[in-house]
Amino acid sequence: MTEFLIPQEKYLEAGAHIGTKMKQGRMKEFIYKTREDGLNVLDLKKTDERIRATARLISKYEAETVFIVGNKDNAQKPIDEFCKLTGCKSLSGRFTPGRFTNPERDDFVEPALVLVTDPGVDRQAVREAFDLGIPVIAITDTNNSFRYIDMAIPANNKGRKALALVYWLLARQVLKERGSISTDEEFPAKLEDFESDAPAMPAPEERRSRFGDRGGSGRGGYGDRGDRGDRGGGRGGGSRY
Repeated sequence: MTEFLIPQEKYLEAGAHIGTKMKQGRMKEFIYKTREDGLNVLDLKKTDERIRATARLISKYEAETVFIVGNKDNAQKPIDEFCKLTGCKSLSGRFTPGRFTNPERDDFVEPALVLVTDPGVDRQAVREAFDLGIPVIAITDTNNSFRYIDMAIPANNKGRKALALVYWLLARQVLKERGSISTDEEFPAKLEDFESDAPAMPAPEERRSRFGDRGGSGRGGYGDRGDRGDRGGGRGGGSRY
């Protein structure tokens, strides 16, 4: 049996497994159990597997073509630290419309791969990437839709400790996949370096995500996103990663 990237207790301490009381479409396959109080608990084996898979995928791209998006305050520090270590490009903070699609903008960029922290909050970046046929990876909580998503990393995307852990592990794995380091001990960053001082985002029971909650069971994720075929051409549905 494959070992976890870190002791399972570290995932639990960071709350990476804590979902919401909502289940959105395909996220059901990533839920380990539902507690008596209705809170859904994510399957950490699948979280761990997807962090590994995402790192392998990112390592296949030129670092400067991979853009990491996160509008949440508590996502900005982990994203910036991840990009500092890996050479990927940070788009933390507010994502302004047209960043990917309007070449007349001074801050226009052309990504080859996009990773978003929350596909509901970061919906503008997700939609622009989709329209351009750019693959999208997303950290997805139990309330998130898979609409326009190519690969999902099931994890708590609201808590600052959980986000810090996911981006810290992802950075370490990307460097290992590239051959920049060969052991975990060679990784230069500490987990606390990734942790934001900003508070966690409210759960969707308190503030529902308009994008993540609107309609449909949500298709796609890790290779079976059906929405690609909607454009008549595009990359089509079916498996990618």
